[in-house]
Amino acid sequence: MKGRPLDAAAQADIQALLGDAPRRRDLLIEHLHKVQDRYGHISATHIVALAREMKMATAEIYEVATFYHHFDVIKDGDVAPPPVTVRVCDSLSCEMAGAESLLGKLKNALGVNVRVIPAPCVGRCEQAPVAVVGQNPIAHATPENVAAAVQAGKTQCAVGSYTGFEDYRRAGGYNLAVECLAGKRDVEAILQTMEASSLRGLGGAGFPTGRKWRILRGERMPRLMAVNIDEGEPGTFKDRYYLERDPHRFLEGMLIAAWAAQVSEIYVYLRDEYAGVRAILEREIATLQKNPPCPLPPIHLRRGAGAYICGEESAMIESIEGKRGMPRLRPPYVAQVGLFGKPTLEHNMETLFWVREILEKGADWFASQGRNGRKGLRSFSVSGRVNKPGVHLAPAGITVKELIDEYCGGMQTGHRFYAYLPGGASGGILPAAMGDIPLDFDTLQPHGCFIGSAAVIILSDHDKASTAARNLIKFFSEESCGQCTPCRVGTAKAFNLMQAGTWDQPLLEELSSAMADASICGLGQAAPNPVRCVIKHFGHEIK
Repeated sequence: MKGRPLDAAAQADIQALLGDAPRRRDLLIEHLHKVQDRYGHISATHIVALAREMKMATAEIYEVATFYHHFDVIKDGDVAPPPVTVRVCDSLSCEMAGAESLLGKLKNALGVNVRVIPAPCVGRCEQAPVAVVGQNPIAHATPENVAAAVQAGKTQCAVGSYTGFEDYRRAGGYNLAVECLAGKRDVEAILQTMEASSLRGLGGAGFPTGRKWRILRGERMPRLMAVNIDEGEPGTFKDRYYLERDPHRFLEGMLIAAWAAQVSEIYVYLRDEYAGVRAILEREIATLQKNPPCPLPPIHLRRGAGAYICGEESAMIESIEGKRGMPRLRPPYVAQVGLFGKPTLEHNMETLFWVREILEKGADWFASQGRNGRKGLRSFSVSGRVNKPGVHLAPAGITVKELIDEYCGGMQTGHRFYAYLPGGASGGILPAAMGDIPLDFDTLQPHGCFIGSAAVIILSDHDKASTAARNLIKFFSEESCGQCTPCRVGTAKAFNLMQAGTWDQPLLEELSSAMADASICGLGQAAPNPVRCVIKHFGHEIK
């Protein structure tokens, strides 16, 4: 697009779409969404016009637009996609439920005016297989119900019932935030309660929440807050589950955390696949701002654009700033130099969801919930071969066998428990014989696994761990941001090696070591986990 002249009609389009919105660099992805939503793609002429309007180089716009999966950038000579796109989730849970067959049938059934493509996890694993018509997710998708949605033009996500602002206030909601902001609560007492509760970051990293708040209070001002609701880890859907039901419990926890850490501005980053949640948060944040029960900092809701890597905290910050979501080298850490160069309190949604209840009921209430010597509660996103997949709130330290029997209604008829993923795609794979390990932070690392965001996928004797590992490494190879060679090349090379009936185990281990040791972020470092677990525990499948 070098040297391309500005098209007057495209310029008028962009000016009409942007209206009075600021032309700041950090709003680039928001503005690209406006173009994509309006036209179904992003043309070269619109990229040039947007670059002129935002006073940016055309190459900067292009590199951001082409980085994210949900932007369809059309070059000269390319054909624009059909008006309707159907994405069929091909993550592990959906693959086990027949996604590959569904994808083929839909391509034959829906005709040339509908684009049917595979998609990485859409965060609805308990409803597998899932297809998304436009932005409308179809649970337990079949060729018939997907075709019906296409024919009816149902491309928008419906919003179900949930606890809105008025109902939340009537039940005592925001009373705690009001007390905090009015000076009726002591900050030090709040910090001590959070520390004593043993609440740790529930996005996967597991950093103690109270300690994080205390650390931020020691950094220079102004300070910002970034809330991570990207939730792209295959098998994970707990954040969506809670937000679809009780969004203000999260928002109140967010405000209390911002007060405790003396944060002046909040950015909420939500994955683009959660269109229904976005509608809820847009509505409820606006209602909160219109009827504030206490002083509010500015709250900005930002929309992702389809990139698993943006679940990594520094990549998310890059994306909020309107850039490609590429992880930053550390140090400095985001608590020191984060969003827009300022100290940043980064939190997962569910961590904040528990703040109000812990402060109302006390640290001992939360800390006393665990089993097997562990502390607290965990929201397990369970999918796969169980009778009752879904989000199950259970004691930290519960074993997977107990989780299946007590919460998931047992295994599906005709299926015998064979293996499980304790922490989503990157958490590794363990055999059923190791199903008595407490599920919590720090308990799984000796076995080459980790709990992460507590996404548990159950495999049966109808499945193979080696097949599951191939699905996962394929996901990582497609989602690598490409910034560092060990991850970019290593994941693709590993996937090719795993196509063989007999795996070259020494070479795969050498490759895994290089990725784990030399990748700059958690994607490349954790990508070898499923491979190594299969070699260690399921060697009979790959010899």
